[in-house]
Amino acid sequence: SGLVHIKNPHLDAMEEDVLYHLDLGTKTHNLPAMFGDIKFVCVGGSPNRMRAFAQFMHKELGLPGDGEDLADICAGTDRYAMYRAGPVLSISHGMGIPSISIMLHELIKLLHHAKCRDVTIIRIGTSGGLGIEAGSVVITDTAVDSSFKPQFEQVVLDDVVVRSTELDKDLAEELLSCSKEVPDFPTLIGHTMCTYDFYEGQGRLDGALCSFSSEKKLKYLKRAYDAGVRNIEMESTAFAALCGLCGLKGESSCSRFC
Repeated sequence: SGLVHIKNPHLDAMEEDVLYHLDLGTKTHNLPAMFGDIKFVCVGGSPNRMRAFAQFMHKELGLPGDGEDLADICAGTDRYAMYRAGPVLSISHGMGIPSISIMLHELIKLLHHAKCRDVTIIRIGTSGGLGIEAGSVVITDTAVDSSFKPQFEQVVLDDVVVRSTELDKDLAEELLSCSKEVPDFPTLIGHTMCTYDFYEGQGRLDGALCSFSSEKKLKYLKRAYDAGVRNIEMESTAFAALCGLCGLKGESSCSRFC
């Protein structure tokens, strides 16, 4: 049907669904009127970056005005920022799995309540690169955990629930094809490793804690590279799992910054 699915039977019994961290709700806002024609959602960590992206899309789509006065739809909260440019929604998700997970739960409910159809969601941002040229763009085919497995483990009550992290392969190939029109950015498809931490979890030697040697770090990163990993960040497994379960056509595309 192309509709965004929710997998929560309790929502049907609720008189009102408050999307608390987005400052939106089913009684306070007409969500179908506000968002019913959204076809693309782009998410990224930084509020300023997502505002700049919305302004870029505003210009690319030839919409009226210069885009400088785009309003933050989530201005009533300081958790996330959301901007709209025609059929494109641009939303910040903060840093790490907990932050993007909260945003995605409420975004998916928003798209469901708005009766959106055939929505494509893309995560854009920066990442640590692995064995690739600085400035490269990695289009994720599969998000993997720190053991290089294509899965996302979520503790639900006292159960460990394991969810698949496969992303849309056709969308990845389509984005790779589009990248050929932008020769300034080397682009490749590869696995993205998602960690729970920026320092120890990604093998950095400059955190407040470090319990491993530089030799052990390099051996680990080589194993990651041999497993197909080309970049490392902190959101992709949760992103892939939630989008896949709820019928969103999803992809993650990150540029290497180090």
